[in-house]
Amino acid sequence: MFKKILIANRGEIALRVMRSCRDLGIGTVAVYSDVDRNALHVRYADEAYLLGSGPPLESYLNIRQVLQAARESKADAIHPGYGFLAENGDFAEACRKARKTFIGPPPDAMRLLGDKVSARRCMREAGVPVVPGADGEVEPEEAVRIAEEIGYPVMIKATAGGGGKGIRLVSDASELESAMSVASSEAASAFGHGGVYVEKYLSPVRHIEVQVMADSHGNVVALGERECSIQRRHQKLVEESPSIAVDDELRERLLAAAVAAAKAARYENAGTVEFLLDRDGHFYFLEVNARLQVEHPVTELVTGLDLVADQIRIAAGEPLPYRQEDIRPNGHAIECRISAEDPYNNFMPSLGLVDWVEEPSGPGVRVDSSLFSGVEIPYHYDPMLAKLICWGPDRETAIRRMLRALREYVIVGIQSNIPFHLQLLTDPRFSAGEFYTDFLEQEFEMETPDGHPDERTALLVAAVLAHLKKRRPPAPPSASADGSGWRSAGRDRLIEGRLSAQRRGWRKGA
Repeated sequence: MFKKILIANRGEIALRVMRSCRDLGIGTVAVYSDVDRNALHVRYADEAYLLGSGPPLESYLNIRQVLQAARESKADAIHPGYGFLAENGDFAEACRKARKTFIGPPPDAMRLLGDKVSARRCMREAGVPVVPGADGEVEPEEAVRIAEEIGYPVMIKATAGGGGKGIRLVSDASELESAMSVASSEAASAFGHGGVYVEKYLSPVRHIEVQVMADSHGNVVALGERECSIQRRHQKLVEESPSIAVDDELRERLLAAAVAAAKAARYENAGTVEFLLDRDGHFYFLEVNARLQVEHPVTELVTGLDLVADQIRIAAGEPLPYRQEDIRPNGHAIECRISAEDPYNNFMPSLGLVDWVEEPSGPGVRVDSSLFSGVEIPYHYDPMLAKLICWGPDRETAIRRMLRALREYVIVGIQSNIPFHLQLLTDPRFSAGEFYTDFLEQEFEMETPDGHPDERTALLVAAVLAHLKKRRPPAPPSASADGSGWRSAGRDRLIEGRLSAQRRGWRKGA
């Protein structure tokens, strides 16, 4: 087993990996940019090394600096988290050459699956259903021919990358060339490669993914499916396990296809095989995310496993400690991504100082977060602040717990998308499972703040809390003879606590 692991990431995922390392008795090394000097993952780690300035290319994407930090700290292995360098085959190869174990799939498997065209070919050969479309990168003339064969509408997709970048929907031939140009340019900027391909646009569909774990001894286990259809601009906002749309027979076929996909790619470590599911129960391979997913906690809550610990054990050469027949998911889990965005203003990013944070807790509630009162939210990185995950013995209980936890969650100083999640989870269509990947764009609309009396009250309370927080600098109170400084600080805390309790009481009645 490793003695020390460097986590090449930031925020909540860096903390998540560090916690599993501590559970295993492994030392942790943080890396950070100059705008993250006071970040929670820097404070939590055993050691921390500065990479560079705020922009990712000068810090978290700087392979040379990351490897230098690994050498200086004498780390045995590097965990990339997700995003940044997590799916970079060159980085995985560089780790190998530097004699630092990369906690993730082999570089060859990562490159195969990172290119969506080569991944499609691999899946075809393995007998996994794929969406009709091109078998390689295409130029405009070939794209026109393929689009006419499979029929409009079609999707133009970047062959590399993910996260909704380099994707365009095309309704007819007149839009094709322009869409290809825009998608290619966006892909080149985001991923360094502008190749695109064409595939049939299927609608309505659900986005269903299967978590797999594979070791170096040939064992591959599927850990159940996740429902990821609540998306905005191709980015997931809410995830669940299991899916309300998947019965036992379909689940068996999905899991078998995911295992076949992993074996065909000679995959190792944690990965996710993603599918599109139509209303007739037919599913099609979409892609493989060759890393740990943002939504992995919902699988952890229903299986009782620690996927990060399993990643570390696999990277150390150990076999999987369980077999397929050992996996018996229990209950239902839901994850809401909490982001610094204003849902009442087209989800515009909200940056600045977080004056106050109160995180929910209680039975069945988990918060993966790097927030604290006083943290500055920089503009350089993804706006996701935290992940709120709730478990229940059934879906109805999990939804109720999530609503309770969302109403307890207080973030003052910036806007968050918590109001969006509250409205979504109280929508009867969500409760009934009547949604697809285009649900938010076509059927859901945010109500105005005036439509939520409890939100208005919360905003008033938040303003008072922010005022109390800023009224006095955070230095320790003066040690006067009568202790009045301490009494004053205590009085402010008491007022804050009462206001917060009142706020929770008001929102419970919503």
